[in-house]
Amino acid sequence: MDTRLYGTLPPLASNTHVENALTLARTGHAIDRSAALLLAEQASLQDLLRAATSVRACEKGTVVTYSRKVFIPLTTLCRDYCGYCTFRKDPGQPGAHFMTPEEVLALAERGRRAGCKEALFSLGDQPERIFPEAREFLRKQGFSRTLDYLAAMCELVLEKTGLLPHSNPGVMDRAALVRLKDSNASVGLMLENVSPRLMRDGLPHANAPDKVPALRLRTIEEAGKLSMAFTTGILIGIGETMEERVDSLFAIRTLHEKYGHIQEVIIQNFRSKPDIPMAAHPEPSLGDMLRTVAVARLILGPQMNVQAPPNLSYDDFPRLLETGINDWGGISPVTRDFINPEAAWPQIVRLQFETESRGFAFRERLAIYPEFVGRSEFLSSPVRDRVARLADKNGYARSAGLAAAN
Repeated sequence: MDTRLYGTLPPLASNTHVENALTLARTGHAIDRSAALLLAEQASLQDLLRAATSVRACEKGTVVTYSRKVFIPLTTLCRDYCGYCTFRKDPGQPGAHFMTPEEVLALAERGRRAGCKEALFSLGDQPERIFPEAREFLRKQGFSRTLDYLAAMCELVLEKTGLLPHSNPGVMDRAALVRLKDSNASVGLMLENVSPRLMRDGLPHANAPDKVPALRLRTIEEAGKLSMAFTTGILIGIGETMEERVDSLFAIRTLHEKYGHIQEVIIQNFRSKPDIPMAAHPEPSLGDMLRTVAVARLILGPQMNVQAPPNLSYDDFPRLLETGINDWGGISPVTRDFINPEAAWPQIVRLQFETESRGFAFRERLAIYPEFVGRSEFLSSPVRDRVARLADKNGYARSAGLAAAN
């Protein structure tokens, strides 16, 4: 076993200890950190997968969801230099861009015509802090902060197209979250990892000031205080240990237990790309991905929505259904995955076939999950009105014909 991944392993436990931990997890008990590490490091993959699918079935049954979205890359400028990112750009580089309101609206309208119901806004983190070009663009639009410009664009899209915005802009302060709640059905921020070790020289977050774990945890907590449906998750394969993965999942679980606002947890696997500092870094294996997602389901329990992006597992993506996931995430019929441009999303018809052929029910959801749709404190009045027109009686997306009727 490669201890570079797993860190310092505990002494081998007996089969009885492993089986006891599996029994606790399978029967819906909240496992503790020591049990989670025991399972992550010593349980067989098949036992983990069986336990995870059993836990999923307790609350999610056989339903596996996805969101039909249009991906709006508001700006590729970013002050962070993560070792694995191709999305971010410096001014003057090919692809460096700030979208104008006209461009945002045109792209959102393309999504609306294609039957999308979610507008996913992704963007670099606080580019105005280091780039005069970003400050100048924002000044011409009447703003001083990218986060305020983002809020205005979300309001524009909601008003003009009826798509439900979901913003994923990086670290957000309370003021930004308050304004985003006016127009967003949900917001998101990948925790990625709770370990500050990854910010050391030579590691992926060394030049990324917005990847300080405490800052990201604070954003997630502020969203909880404001009753905002929140998406988060971890990124695996960037040099972290299994112990650090488990600690990150427990940090997420702790915040959700306190505020009840985390609507989904994404387990995302690193994929190498030629033009990144980590181009030669090994990708996590499929087995490692399956093991980690299954452990995440056991830590997070039967009620949490657990997602793994299908495009990042390429043709092996149907195997993710064995891990206890109940969501495929946002899939776009209009735009590529700008964060992972080399990895095309599977066509929705193929995703449906692969899901249903394995005995699952394939359902479209909105940018806010069904269990949050009826909780009025999570939605502003304008968003609530639009959700009411898009959601069926169970909180899923209405059929295409009804949704297109506006």
